[in-house]
Amino acid sequence: MIASKILFHNSTILFCICTLFFALFYSSIKNRRRVKAPFVGYRTWFEPTFLVRLRFVKNAREILTSGYEKYKDGIFIVRRNDADILVLSNKYLDEIRLLPNTVLSSVASQVNNLVGKYTYASIMLESNLHTRVLQSQLTPNLGVYISKATVELEHSLKNDVPSSEGWIEVNIQSIVQTMVSRMSGAAFLGYPACRNQEWLKLSVKFSIDIFRTSFTLRMFPRFMHPLLAIVIPSRYRIRQHIREAEKIIAPLILEHREKQTLGAVAKSSSPEDVTLLTWMLDNATGTEADPTEMANRQLILTLASIHTTSLAVTHTLYDLCAHPEYFDPLREEIRNVFKDLDEKDLLRDCIPQLQKLESFIMESQRFNPPILMTPQRTAMRDITLRDGTFIPVGQAISFPSANIAMDPLVIPNPEIFDPFRSYYKRKQPGQERRHLMVLTDKNNLAFGHGKQACPGRHFAVAEIKTILARFLMDYEFKYPPGKGRPRNFFVDDNIFPDPSARLMIRRRV
Repeated sequence: MIASKILFHNSTILFCICTLFFALFYSSIKNRRRVKAPFVGYRTWFEPTFLVRLRFVKNAREILTSGYEKYKDGIFIVRRNDADILVLSNKYLDEIRLLPNTVLSSVASQVNNLVGKYTYASIMLESNLHTRVLQSQLTPNLGVYISKATVELEHSLKNDVPSSEGWIEVNIQSIVQTMVSRMSGAAFLGYPACRNQEWLKLSVKFSIDIFRTSFTLRMFPRFMHPLLAIVIPSRYRIRQHIREAEKIIAPLILEHREKQTLGAVAKSSSPEDVTLLTWMLDNATGTEADPTEMANRQLILTLASIHTTSLAVTHTLYDLCAHPEYFDPLREEIRNVFKDLDEKDLLRDCIPQLQKLESFIMESQRFNPPILMTPQRTAMRDITLRDGTFIPVGQAISFPSANIAMDPLVIPNPEIFDPFRSYYKRKQPGQERRHLMVLTDKNNLAFGHGKQACPGRHFAVAEIKTILARFLMDYEFKYPPGKGRPRNFFVDDNIFPDPSARLMIRRRV
């Protein structure tokens, strides 16, 4: 027995050594230098590449900043565990933004980042139904869906937020995630499905587990992914989430089909009667309406909608508590805008007028972006740019958006947190319709840029502003005694607020 244990122990050590050796060899050859661009992140010329990749996990901001300072007007390469990323100057954006997704694909990049083969995110590559619904249904009928979402916001405020007039310490991130999940569910699934507690839990858990799985896999070379995927618990949970989501989605599909058979629903139905799910069912082709596939697609949509929206709300509240002198000016604006609300249209008359609030959100996002590099694309074929820069097929490219947002040549005094920065810019002659969150340009890349910019950004911005307006008018916030602005955590080029952070909240009298 002892001999067998020793043999097993020695075999395990030998296997680990062989795996490490193969990983080092694979790391050195898997990304041969086909692009003529300097690599950044090496401390010395003889430093092993696998150490540079590992260091990028926690030091992505420092590595990207060093590359930006040296090559901001050109190109450079950062070495992430799963790929070498070609980082381009924003001077290339005017050319890049015009290229279709058959040449440079944002979806392929997202799927690669999520290791879609093992997290079931590859469904986004099989059809563009999710993009079609956002572009053809959500944005053109934004007022309808914001109204649906606002009803759920009121429900969430009553059920998810403490109503005490005394100070209570809360996990504001969790509250906001549930709130956004409810509001997104109202647009995606409609009532009463958006209040299904199982769906709300799935919406949040799916996002957490898909990030856990993809980050874990990206820590290792691709040849190890098939083996690792078998032993990662979060990957099994993703599959379980899809099965549970199918139990919720399948009856909705059946109900919609029965109504169609009876003639109660048609493609000509008014937007008020349509949810994003019913639109997708009406416009699905092939297997797109299959319950399993639709459940998977709906969860992917919630991942995209809940994650960045809840982060923006959370960071704004943290920054407001760090700069409490802005509570009163924002509340005054909200009171003036929402005065006589019964006579106003929420989307047309109220949300766009919250200019100071939007400016505060934008400044908070400038300091706390959800990702350091955006937009990200994957080359679907060989590309040669006008200046001769060659991008081979399969090459991941990106732009140093976080560094651009902190560049003094782009933003004056970028190190100063100036909440009304964009508000005052819009007060300049001829600038009234510029410097908005939903408007992308080569210096404002929070939602990407060009034809493949985030298709749901108009809904997301309206959602963020609506949530914060209600929070500010109905509640007070501050940090717990002895606490300050929570720090951010970096995992590769992603940024997350401290999950242990808490805020104090009480209802305003």
